[in-house]
Amino acid sequence: MSFSQEFLRETAEIANSLETDVLEKMAGGLASVRAGGGRLFILGVGGSAASASHAVNDFRKLCGFEAYSPVDNVAELTARTNDEGWDGVFAAWLKGSRLRPADALLILSVGGGDLERNVSPNLVKAIDCAKEIGAKIFGIVGRDGGYTAKRADVAVVVPTANPGRVTPHTEAFHGVIWHLLVSHPALKQNPAKWESAR
Repeated sequence: MSFSQEFLRETAEIANSLETDVLEKMAGGLASVRAGGGRLFILGVGGSAASASHAVNDFRKLCGFEAYSPVDNVAELTARTNDEGWDGVFAAWLKGSRLRPADALLILSVGGGDLERNVSPNLVKAIDCAKEIGAKIFGIVGRDGGYTAKRADVAVVVPTANPGRVTPHTEAFHGVIWHLLVSHPALKQNPAKWESAR
């Protein structure tokens, strides 16, 4: 079997193993946030930061959310990192955005945050901030999902098809899952360009 065949076989295995009831629960939970006038804050680090930025566009344009990501303002992100430290950068940003109980976080992460290993501590502190305020927490994470899976109201854990490729598969499925969500009848309000141009 070639590498390409193996990678795509793993991708199909993951797609077929996703818990659809959890995906439906996430779609319903996000719809409730929007119906209640809540905002959606999408957080990610590294490759997941780029995904967060893309997802903000889709949730705003296709689903009518008021959605934001702290990674979209590099000046504020780096100023807060410099002044307050990397581990608290997202929590400080959320407080500055006046996070409220009607709002929600959507965490995109491979590991989900882990203070003991000092991996994505900024996600951990953001989750704690949201919990204190009473905002909803959703996550799309890999492997065991770390802190996000433990504390989220709804977390989709991308199954592991190959322990040597957890990161590429999880980050790829961030896109698959958020595109599923923005296409979901419970959330979608506007057509995408190419579908509306037929």
